[in-house]
Amino acid sequence: MKQVVQNYKSGELAVLDVPVPGCKPGGVLVRTSYSLISTGTELMKVSEAGMSMVGKARSRPDQVAKVMQSVASNGVPATYRKVMGKLDSYTPLGYSLCGVVEQVGAGIDDVAVGDVVACAGNEHALHAELNWVPKNLYARVPDGLAPRHAAFGTVGSIALQGVRQGEPQLGEVALVIGLGLIGQLVVQLLAASGVRVVGADPDPVRCELAERVGAAACGDPESPAVEAAVAELTGGHGVDQVYLAAGGGSNQPVELAARLCRDRGRVVDIGKCRLDLPWNAYYEKELDVRFSRSYGPGRYDPSYELEGRDYPIGYVRWTERRNLACFLDLLALGRIDVEPLVSHVADFDDAVETYQSLKDGELKAVAVLFKYPEQTVEAEAEAPAVTVPAVAVPTKRTGPVRPANTPVRLAFVGAGNYATSMLLPHLVQREGVELSTVVTTTALSAANAQRKFGFGEATTDLDAVLGDKSVDAVFVVTRHSSHAELTRKALLAGKAVFVEKPLALTEGELADVLAAVEESGNDRLQVGFNRRFAPLLREAKERFGARTGPANLRYLVNAGRLDHGSWYLQQGTQGSRFAGEGGHFIDTASWLLEADPVSVYTVAPSGNEDLQVVLRYPDGSTATISYVTTGPAAFPKETLDLVADGRALRLDDFVRASVYGRKRWVSSRLPKVRDKGQNAELAAFVRAVRSGGPMPVPLESLVATTAATLAVGTGLASGAPVTLAGPR
Repeated sequence: MKQVVQNYKSGELAVLDVPVPGCKPGGVLVRTSYSLISTGTELMKVSEAGMSMVGKARSRPDQVAKVMQSVASNGVPATYRKVMGKLDSYTPLGYSLCGVVEQVGAGIDDVAVGDVVACAGNEHALHAELNWVPKNLYARVPDGLAPRHAAFGTVGSIALQGVRQGEPQLGEVALVIGLGLIGQLVVQLLAASGVRVVGADPDPVRCELAERVGAAACGDPESPAVEAAVAELTGGHGVDQVYLAAGGGSNQPVELAARLCRDRGRVVDIGKCRLDLPWNAYYEKELDVRFSRSYGPGRYDPSYELEGRDYPIGYVRWTERRNLACFLDLLALGRIDVEPLVSHVADFDDAVETYQSLKDGELKAVAVLFKYPEQTVEAEAEAPAVTVPAVAVPTKRTGPVRPANTPVRLAFVGAGNYATSMLLPHLVQREGVELSTVVTTTALSAANAQRKFGFGEATTDLDAVLGDKSVDAVFVVTRHSSHAELTRKALLAGKAVFVEKPLALTEGELADVLAAVEESGNDRLQVGFNRRFAPLLREAKERFGARTGPANLRYLVNAGRLDHGSWYLQQGTQGSRFAGEGGHFIDTASWLLEADPVSVYTVAPSGNEDLQVVLRYPDGSTATISYVTTGPAAFPKETLDLVADGRALRLDDFVRASVYGRKRWVSSRLPKVRDKGQNAELAAFVRAVRSGGPMPVPLESLVATTAATLAVGTGLASGAPVTLAGPR
């Protein structure tokens, strides 16, 4: 299928061929009929992409701050790879469309194949021929409403949510500053609510349009006409509400709002304009400044948008989806008319030229629609169940030996930040490796990985990969909740598997993986516990030497706070933070102590996610892992001390290491790259796949580390130590 994309590094716009997205449970696959260009938001993004790197940095200081924090935690090279990987990738455009349901995922019963729906979301309602849309981000289009009008649904919801924040009442007077697409819709919604509206915009064409669709008067914000109209309509008291629907770097909108708003009036920010509030003006009138967050309640909440968990109507009357449905109803009833706003309808194939004309100013428009080719729906109502292809069960727990001149063929399931910044850059440079196929549920991420790393094929069809006998190994680099199931399927398909941590989030998932090993006789499994492969730590362990008595190990992990919106916060589906990454630290401790833990005791202060995890080992050794989320960002992320037999080993964040004993050894004091072992780990895995020899880490150790990680949650709930069962 085709999709409009942009490279944020180069500014390139393209209509790209990408795989068709899979129809996952909890949503529908929609074939687009019309999609709407947001001439404000999208053109701002397009303009930013055309800036120099310095210009991009100046326009997004929030992202610069994140980069600097990443440099402090991960070092310059790793941060550079991550940032360049993000910048030099195709990103999608679009967030408002109307289309026809082509396939219905499991758990969906409110729409059927052939239904016309309006869709929302900058990850789900893209300028693409097909989109997978979760339940709470689509609404059925009322009978008789033209699809080109229904495509305004998302932008209309943004305007509607802004009006709701202003709490208009019959007979009031409102000022709308900025008469672009959102402003024009706000004017109509206010007029339909019985509010008299004054508009302000420097463009006389937009002012004339706003008066045609319901404004009482409009004018240039710098002209006396706007102030005169407000005075006449309000008896000199000022407007009851001001809606900021303007963009740009000028502070004029907020100053105008203060001047023309009545005492204790309301100012609602819908757009993205400068907000240097003149304190005296806002204080003296005691103005109520409010923000309108996009489409409404539910926005940026993964449990609502992705998992389909609705808010009870008695507590949240107007959610994203209810706003979308409400706006469609207003369109269908004729209370809102978007046809006068349509400046241009372009064929989807002409998308690049259309964006360029808008950017250059050749096409002056309020609203532009893309029209897509019509196709007949022939899909089944239910998404086909994923089946594991029949495979021959190995009789021995060793893999086939690859001929020396034959490359090891790898497939990736998932192509997110970690895969593209920490794994694939190492593999693409490795001789004797062929990147065969990349599988993702999001079409564009697969296409990006194929372009950047040279995969032979990009697809959303997992079954095809598992059934491909030429694929030697499968990398599972998806979100945590899917690791165990994907690993199980790949093992049953006879593949060697590299799965990023964690292997499992529950004891049941771990049991399922082990059942797959037992059923298939295939234990060709590696979990991404990379720190034991870190060159600096390996050298320090070698210099420390063998020990005879028990050891005391302390591991401080300064995990830090997560950004709002991080999927790591979805603990209901993705597990706790420690369940997700704690295996790294337990594995490192067990590798250093050369044993698996026999008990786990966990304590935690109330109110945060800080943990103290005490591991006990068969020879009496102990390891204490302090996992803290409340530490300063400037402090090193990982520090480790090991003391035994009168000797001590210290690791400082994979930059320096030292060993104290009869002789002292200290690694180079010059700054080093934080090599946490990914490259060496991948090399060991590829060698094992090629030779058919043992996996780099024994299965028993992987299972023991996973069991100990899960026991942290169990012990935290019970408040008692958890004894771990030995290998069966």
